[in-house]
Amino acid sequence: MVKIGHLINGELREDAKRVHDIFNPATGEVIRQTGLASRETVEEAIGAAADAFPGWRATTPLKRARIMFRFRELLAENIDTLAAMAGEEHGKILHDARGEVLRGIENVEYACYAPELLKGEHSRNVGTAIDSWSEFQPLGVVAGITPFNFPAMVPLWMYPLAIACGNCFVLKPSERDPSVPLFIAQLLHQAGLPKGVMNVVNGDKEAVDTLLLDKRVQAVSFVGSTAIAEHVYQTATGSGKRCQALGGAKNHAIVMPDADLESAVSVLVGAAFGSSGERCMALAVAVVVGDEVGDRLVSRMKKRMETLKVGAYDNDQNDFGPVITRQHMEKVNGYISSAQEHGAVIEVDGRNPHIAGYENGFFVGGTLIDRVTSEMVCYKEEIFGPVLLVMRVENMQQALELINTHEYGNGSCIFTRDGEVAHYFSDHVKTGMVGINVPLPVPVAFHSFGGWKRSLFGDLAAYGPDGVRFYTRRKTITQRWPSAGVREGAQFSFPS
Repeated sequence: MVKIGHLINGELREDAKRVHDIFNPATGEVIRQTGLASRETVEEAIGAAADAFPGWRATTPLKRARIMFRFRELLAENIDTLAAMAGEEHGKILHDARGEVLRGIENVEYACYAPELLKGEHSRNVGTAIDSWSEFQPLGVVAGITPFNFPAMVPLWMYPLAIACGNCFVLKPSERDPSVPLFIAQLLHQAGLPKGVMNVVNGDKEAVDTLLLDKRVQAVSFVGSTAIAEHVYQTATGSGKRCQALGGAKNHAIVMPDADLESAVSVLVGAAFGSSGERCMALAVAVVVGDEVGDRLVSRMKKRMETLKVGAYDNDQNDFGPVITRQHMEKVNGYISSAQEHGAVIEVDGRNPHIAGYENGFFVGGTLIDRVTSEMVCYKEEIFGPVLLVMRVENMQQALELINTHEYGNGSCIFTRDGEVAHYFSDHVKTGMVGINVPLPVPVAFHSFGGWKRSLFGDLAAYGPDGVRFYTRRKTITQRWPSAGVREGAQFSFPS
């Protein structure tokens, strides 16, 4: 059995006292194992990062950027290898996995801009013969804790920018699909990164708690469920660290009566079921304004869903694959059953699909549930599976009220041809990312990604300009060189 280890100080390491099985979710078979890092192993990784920090901090931003340029090229050259790794351990189809890697590469490209991003601010003569300027200095050792659903992209949200800003990094990826982040970290060293600047430890709660409590770690970035995000945020900040912790979502799409329904149905299918719905930006709820629109939407969705192809990752003709584990499959099926028990109408039932040759895989087919109400558990909680809920309201104000009162505030969108309606929606909706006729409004790398309410704990969002601020400290310096022979006496009033 192949065992996935850790990358510490530029070298592959094993810590196999405790191991975790890695499944191919399409077959249900164990394909390899990963060692779960002990506290001592994680502390060794932190120590390697701390030892590397003085030299890396002193490396010029231009030299850091050149390593990122080489890293970007290595990622592009290995995109098919990375897609296959992600598909085998996560289950997402190759075309979806390639798209994930490409979005990750965008963040590396932004990190290549480090010399510009780290330019300070200078003001001359703020007082007589006094100049003042600000610098953006690295924090030191920073850590990232990332989820299973984007093993390439989400880590690339974090460490390229953190490293380009002069920090050293310890990554704790998901133990469910660790091969991709480990391989990418090896590519980064191949690009010329000094030993110790980037370290990877695979593990579970023991590894996470070590990162959260070790005083050498200055900041923690996290993406995962809301319950764990809140724990990570409270523990990290309670230990005196900076923290950005991105949690769950329940993303709504309002469908107005004037919407281009054919277009809306087409993009809803992809946004709801792509990657088996295991995306924090997946559209989970279609809120239709008016029963007539609701009937038309459901009818067209049912017809469109007849063509969905579900299967293994290595067939690019498939639309999406299995969910990550058998336990998660059962959980998603439980939400579908709960909706039915509480009066919702199952228009398309994805429970227990038959996938020829993959009978033991963790598959849930595309599911469409109509007549959902806000009291139902399937609406209140994040399902994280290929399930689209349909809710019916009388007007846009009721739709907005649903979105704005939900505990999550990650993303939302509206389908309409009316510019005034779109403007009102974008101005008043309480979510961090908003789409106008765009179903997955994921910001590009030179903006920042983050929700509102219980979808984000912390003041700064991920990557982009917020990422630069998160991984640096502002230092403001005020300077005066008195002229020869000129001396001032003591001043006791506040300087102005």
